[in-house]
Amino acid sequence: MIVRARMGSPLHGSVRLPGDKSVSHRASLLAGMAGGTSRIDGMLQAGVTRAMLDSLAALGIEWHWEGETLVVMGAGRRGFPKPDSHKTVGAGLVPALHCGNSATTIRLLAGALAGKPRWSGASKGESYVLDGSSQLRKRPMKRIIEPLREMGAEIRSDGDRNFAPIIIKSTALKGIDHRTPVASAQVKTCILLAGLNASGSTSVEEPSPSRDHTERLLKWLGVRTEVGPNRVRVHPLDAPLPPLALRVPGDFSSAAFLLVAASIVPGSDVLLRGVGLNPRRTGLLSVLRRMGARIEEVGRSESSGEPVGDLRVVSAPLAGTAVDGAEVVDMIDEFPVLAVAAACAEGATVVRGASELRHKESDRISVLAAELRGIGAAVEETADGFSICGGGALRGGRGDAHGDHRLAMSLAVAGLASKDGVEVDGAECIAESFPDFLPLLGSLGASIG
Repeated sequence: MIVRARMGSPLHGSVRLPGDKSVSHRASLLAGMAGGTSRIDGMLQAGVTRAMLDSLAALGIEWHWEGETLVVMGAGRRGFPKPDSHKTVGAGLVPALHCGNSATTIRLLAGALAGKPRWSGASKGESYVLDGSSQLRKRPMKRIIEPLREMGAEIRSDGDRNFAPIIIKSTALKGIDHRTPVASAQVKTCILLAGLNASGSTSVEEPSPSRDHTERLLKWLGVRTEVGPNRVRVHPLDAPLPPLALRVPGDFSSAAFLLVAASIVPGSDVLLRGVGLNPRRTGLLSVLRRMGARIEEVGRSESSGEPVGDLRVVSAPLAGTAVDGAEVVDMIDEFPVLAVAAACAEGATVVRGASELRHKESDRISVLAAELRGIGAAVEETADGFSICGGGALRGGRGDAHGDHRLAMSLAVAGLASKDGVEVDGAECIAESFPDFLPLLGSLGASIG
């Protein structure tokens, strides 16, 4: 699928963003583990969350949609039933769960399935294979395999290569105190979910704070959870989680594309309603404001433990800046669209300490630099980041999404500020996280064809 985005009218209007991907993943999995019927309003309906829902269905968890509300009948005391689908491993067949392109799905499920619930009475349970797309099979899994083994989990990767597929046999676990070398909300959540079914408490310490959606949700659900600087500790469950009734805030990572688009298209004035404003997610907001962006927070409330508010963005000239350190973790998904803002800003923008970008849906440092150079940006790639010398309008041209939804949307945003527009090849991958992105841009006045 090829989409062309080019200069058109200023962007004007008020929109509501799709549900937060990270909260949607966690809420649906916790609902599957809980007792009773959960209702999740505003749940993201996209490729990445569909992978989690399909896996829950394969585990025997019943769910259905009532409009924009996801209704989940949780496993409760019975635990996850035996799945129907199987895959050959060695001489036998074991239940298989296909996680698509979603690293969040495979890592969170690994933690949830590694331990037998302490109230089940059995020491060992079912075996599972967690697998996914060719892209997912390139994502590193050693970072979850090693701590789960330390907890006593029976887990291995196919051929012990530390990549998917992962084979797990649920068993009794013990709590651990784990220190991660790299801040990662997915790794942290995997360990904490396993800790819910362990004997004794489990803690995770990180070099810098990562997204804290999991600990916020667990505390909101009444799980004994202790949060300190760069550390979180959970205590095991003696009974199933209570059912959930919550509204998912708008995804800040989706809002990021519109914040940049409205900033770089002259004359724009856009209101984004109901955006999640978790401080572990809004690093880009601080960086854009430092660059000169006019972004105003309009009202603030709280939803299921998450801060939420409206954001009004008015176009403004931007200046280059430097991004490194802890700020990187708080905007790890937003670097593709930050690079577009940097290319349209005056002066240099330098990003350091972002080597984790090489392990996303694509090597985001390498492909981002190549694609932006292809449309006229002055980009230099480094081992752990990039530098961009901005100034003037981008030339435009043709770009390839490389199967990366965030790169595809970023190239489309770049097209709005380019002389010749940008044709995005492979734009169908946008449906992974933001299916309505292109129509929404068009409704604000963008020229999309």
